[in-house]
Amino acid sequence: MTAGGIQLRGLAKSYGPVRAVRDVSISIDAGQTVALLGPNGAGKSTTIDMMLGLARPDRGEVRIFGQTPEAAVDAGIVGAMLQVGSLIRDLSVRELVTMMASLYPEPLDVDEVLDLTGTREVAGRRTQKLSGGQTQRVRFATALVANPRLLVLDEPTVAMDVEGRHHFWTTMREFASRGKTIVFATHYLEEADAYADRIVLMAKGRVVADGPATEIKARVGGRQIRATLAAPDLAPLGALPGVVSADRHGDAVLLSCRDSDAALRALVTRYPQARDIEVRGAGLEQAFLALTGDADDTDDTDDTDDTDDTDDVAARAPRDGRTDDAMEDIR
Repeated sequence: MTAGGIQLRGLAKSYGPVRAVRDVSISIDAGQTVALLGPNGAGKSTTIDMMLGLARPDRGEVRIFGQTPEAAVDAGIVGAMLQVGSLIRDLSVRELVTMMASLYPEPLDVDEVLDLTGTREVAGRRTQKLSGGQTQRVRFATALVANPRLLVLDEPTVAMDVEGRHHFWTTMREFASRGKTIVFATHYLEEADAYADRIVLMAKGRVVADGPATEIKARVGGRQIRATLAAPDLAPLGALPGVVSADRHGDAVLLSCRDSDAALRALVTRYPQARDIEVRGAGLEQAFLALTGDADDTDDTDDTDDTDDTDDVAARAPRDGRTDDAMEDIR
């Protein structure tokens, strides 16, 4: 395996009867920003746990810049912001970030991190007095201050408002520009579309698509026509040549098409009053629904039924002897 990036090869992980991850292989080049997407139960969190050494795969191998996950974490080249765990109480934000910086060989300057993460204004506040969005930003600060080569983020913008999310991704672009490798899992598809160099889409414990957002959207095919049209009946619109389905959003109609050229010609001929017409390719949400909905649920090595809660089960299961306190150490 190359020492130039992150290598996940043939990973499999089960928790009792639940097969959380099934034969996942992903190769990530150094300096890439990769989004890990999938519905609840897709195996994203379990994959991240194995990447960080918080769970050991039943089969397969992980290498982080040529090292085992445990060795990479011990060397201080990995920073993580996970969904589990909590901030240490009774410390100020500055004290916590300073303490975390002391654990790493080449940390970023604490004041720089407070500025980058938008936490300077709460630097003197005790951690238990923070709002949900402020807590997320402080968790991000404790991961960022390590100055890691690999930054792993599991649902990083949960509880952040729109302004907080915008500031977060501005910071991430700055961090990525320094040649850092970033892997993040998110339910916000627009974040993955806008900020990831590459998307890995998982469903039912498997990788079902891997590539740039444009490539994944192109796999779905088809186009959409959106127009302002005060037509009362959707049935004739759905019957237009080249149209698969018709939907309405207020005065706007949305036509999903297999042949957008034929549909567009028919629309303007039969509905000359239509205006504000837009023709768009498939969006990431459409690709997400189509590709994850078609995921194969079979397994050649295990006939046990799956469930829809694999990530939740993995979160509740013991992480191979590590406690939440130990998990906080890699932040």
